[in-house]
Amino acid sequence: MFRDNLIQMRKIHQLTQEDVAEKVGVSRQAVAKWESGDTVPDLDKCKILADLFGVSLDDLANYESKDNLGLGVPPKGKHLFGMVTVGDKGQIVIPAKARKIFNISAGDQLVVLGDETQGMAIMKAQDFLTLANMVMKIQDGT
Repeated sequence: MFRDNLIQMRKIHQLTQEDVAEKVGVSRQAVAKWESGDTVPDLDKCKILADLFGVSLDDLANYESKDNLGLGVPPKGKHLFGMVTVGDKGQIVIPAKARKIFNISAGDQLVVLGDETQGMAIMKAQDFLTLANMVMKIQDGT
């Protein structure tokens, strides 16, 4: 996992092993060993690598593309929760991981937002109302 993610992230960012080595403060040979799976960097170096590529440390170390539609490591804070099927009445089931990350529980009210060119978004109604109130206060100058 780690070595595959490291190789993929390095290539996506169009960096050579030497470029990565310079940014992390190690030799090119060290990066080559990480990518071959011979060694693994210490935690401090892993954190630097995650920051360099803009991904979470957990995803850099553990992300499995085969479990996520074959897609690569997502940027930090971005998630792909999988696909859902729309039921006969338009209902969908929000995946458990999404409900956990965004603290969504049974009975919560959600707002569905849409932009015909950008797509759809779902957020908790209370968060939307808080945001809307802040915008209104800014517009009123208070």
